[in-house]
Amino acid sequence: MPADNQTFFSPVTYILTGIPGMEESHVWISIPFNLMYIATLFGNSLLLIIILTERSFHEPMYLFVSMLAAADLLLSITAVPKMLAVFWFGAGEISFAACLTQMFFIHVSFLAESAILLAMAFDRYVAICDPLRYTSVLTKSVIGKIGLAVVTRSFCVFFPVIFLMKQLKFCRTNLLPHTYCDVAIARLACDDIKVNFWYGIATAILVIGLDAVLIAVSYGLILRAVFRLPSKDTRLKALRSCSSHICVILMFYTSVFFLIFAHQFGHIVSGFILILLANFYVLIPPMLNPIVYGVTTKEILKGVINVFHRWCRGSSLLS
Repeated sequence: MPADNQTFFSPVTYILTGIPGMEESHVWISIPFNLMYIATLFGNSLLLIIILTERSFHEPMYLFVSMLAAADLLLSITAVPKMLAVFWFGAGEISFAACLTQMFFIHVSFLAESAILLAMAFDRYVAICDPLRYTSVLTKSVIGKIGLAVVTRSFCVFFPVIFLMKQLKFCRTNLLPHTYCDVAIARLACDDIKVNFWYGIATAILVIGLDAVLIAVSYGLILRAVFRLPSKDTRLKALRSCSSHICVILMFYTSVFFLIFAHQFGHIVSGFILILLANFYVLIPPMLNPIVYGVTTKEILKGVINVFHRWCRGSSLLS
């Protein structure tokens, strides 16, 4: 419950108020958000079904794509339903424990996405720079270990944030001007949050930033190898195999870096702009990722067409 500035209290329930200054437009804003959410669920679920059920897709590149789709689904399912409940019904009440849980899974999923994109860059590096060792280096056992490392790293990096959050004392308000729980909740505390602030900066630089640097190094080596290939057609084929990954990388890191630093220096960014950007982050990349892979990867596009063909045949036989 709300309290005055002199009284510490243990927050039991928070109230998500939505996008500040745009409360009257919540229903209209929810329409495109809901459509993007449906497209995200459909696209990523379809991608997972195709990759996991078709043996021809049981290759390193596609298995990493399936990991990315799973992370996108986790991000969307964790954040968007509560967001829509706030927009449609004003149902912004959320317990402190549920708020921390939502925050944990949102951030773990995007830390996992960063690690998966790094693993995919390594996959493309081996495929182009050392193709003869591709199958021996990226075995299913190695991919499984990479997947476990992605989950473990994401958990270990963000768990201290939850621990630090639980140590804070709150004395201001339980109104949270957002559509889902985020690390910005620390600003409602009356304790010094310098540790939280600098841990967030360190995470951005040492984890997300390091991933981005390693991906850039990988693609520098890939480009060097590509331009050494003998024919133009071979070079174009090699570059096309990286095109979808590059598009996803640009979407992810552009939105993440802007969002991270906007949160850390939110006092210089208008509140409603910051929250709109935060909403777009959990909606747009997860929606576009399966579209990018479906459009730019011929094999996945054929898989989608085959699935729809089987569904159509099945429905016609039933009728």
